[in-house]
Amino acid sequence: MVDAAGEHPQCPRSRTISNGLEKEGNVRRYVIVFAVMALMVGLLAAPASAGSGNQQLSINVLLNTSINDSILTDLGDYGRVTDELYEINAVFMKARAKDLDTIRSLPYVAAANPDAKRDGAPIDTVAVTNFANGLNTWNLDAINVTNYGSNSRTVDQDGTGVYVAVLDTGLVDSWRQYFPEERIATEFAKSFGGGGNEHGHVSTQPNKWEHDQNSHGTHVTSTILGYSLGGTPINGVAPMATVIPVKVLNQNGSGWSSMVAAGVMYVTDLKMSGALDDAPVVINMSLGGPVQDPVEQAADDYAIANGVILVASAGNEGQDGMGYPGAYAPVISAAASGWVGEWSAPSWWWALNVADPTNPDDFYITDFSSRALPGQDLDVAAPGSWVVGPYQVNSGQTSYYYLGGTSMASPHVAGTVALMLQKDPALTARQAERILQGAAIPLPPGCRTVNDGSGSDVDYCWRANATGSGLLDAAAALAVTPTP
Repeated sequence: MVDAAGEHPQCPRSRTISNGLEKEGNVRRYVIVFAVMALMVGLLAAPASAGSGNQQLSINVLLNTSINDSILTDLGDYGRVTDELYEINAVFMKARAKDLDTIRSLPYVAAANPDAKRDGAPIDTVAVTNFANGLNTWNLDAINVTNYGSNSRTVDQDGTGVYVAVLDTGLVDSWRQYFPEERIATEFAKSFGGGGNEHGHVSTQPNKWEHDQNSHGTHVTSTILGYSLGGTPINGVAPMATVIPVKVLNQNGSGWSSMVAAGVMYVTDLKMSGALDDAPVVINMSLGGPVQDPVEQAADDYAIANGVILVASAGNEGQDGMGYPGAYAPVISAAASGWVGEWSAPSWWWALNVADPTNPDDFYITDFSSRALPGQDLDVAAPGSWVVGPYQVNSGQTSYYYLGGTSMASPHVAGTVALMLQKDPALTARQAERILQGAAIPLPPGCRTVNDGSGSDVDYCWRANATGSGLLDAAAALAVTPTP
């Protein structure tokens, strides 16, 4: 199973924002958000169980040959086939746990495993079409896309002409109060459900993508596009990109690798069909789980082979290692960094300057950010501590929270890739990864003492396996991105 690899569950992180000023939420709201965050911590500690005996499992089967009627009939002897992904020769089925080894041994089966968990009213609409001239915040200043003290951007690109598919929980009902309608591709928005131990097959759910009760996907989207803070525009990494919301996580922020694979395939097929008019596409996946699923991996490979760039969170499991798909080498992964200026002044998140040029001594790696274990690939670190964005605990009631997690880091990277694709639409996933790594600001192993938001100082320490190539620098990456 997969969770939204999102918020580090510390009570101080559940602070509300009102009129541009931070204030502490009441205890009840802390408890609610703490519970939600706990559900969304990205990586489970143990792999999915294969079950026992006659227990029915949802099984993802990757074939070593093309799907045909004979294979489907044969698989039917061991269970019920619920869905197929013909493009990558994958089959979803329900079968008894005791038959899993037999299914794996079939001559046409390359791999088979239990579906892996993956955790990650009338409204007023936003009047403006984008937030490119919006208020700049610390996290955008930190990656060098905006300039403190003005509404100007430090880069020429704004994401125009690029699609960013956000595979997540979808958007809340009131999303039009946060984002310009022009920036959300409602005609391509999609919701996938089922999978795993639920209905056993992946299904589509019309319009559910914009009725999320979780808010995780809305917060992630706000980093890419910017958002309206009670009428005040807040800038985004790529404010003129077009977001395709694809709901692959349910209302408690969890889902299954089969749903993620279906979402990746859906977005890739949109690109291949010409529906997006040959526009470049990047997928953000602020989600993850500890087990690499072969069908999900095949979907990732299919997307990359067809020109889609994938970005994912590293996970929030600290020393226990990264989650998938982020740990998979062809996927660009993001660790979570923070700034030593946090909580050093009132309204610090938008009113304090992150010094230029960027000094690595001003940043740290959060304790929850997953470290790369042997065989895992971590690329860069991006702001993932105390990031402000829309986050609702009551449906229909707009609210804003500080959230911390690699889920918050990932859209900074995906947004930067969108800027790179605007400059060079033919950029491949491998090229983008190399540019990001080469332009990153090295962050050596070390320790920092940082205010934790409650008046206490906390020491954060990390080793070389926590940073990838270093801190994300969007301006530097764009400077070396080729112009066709």
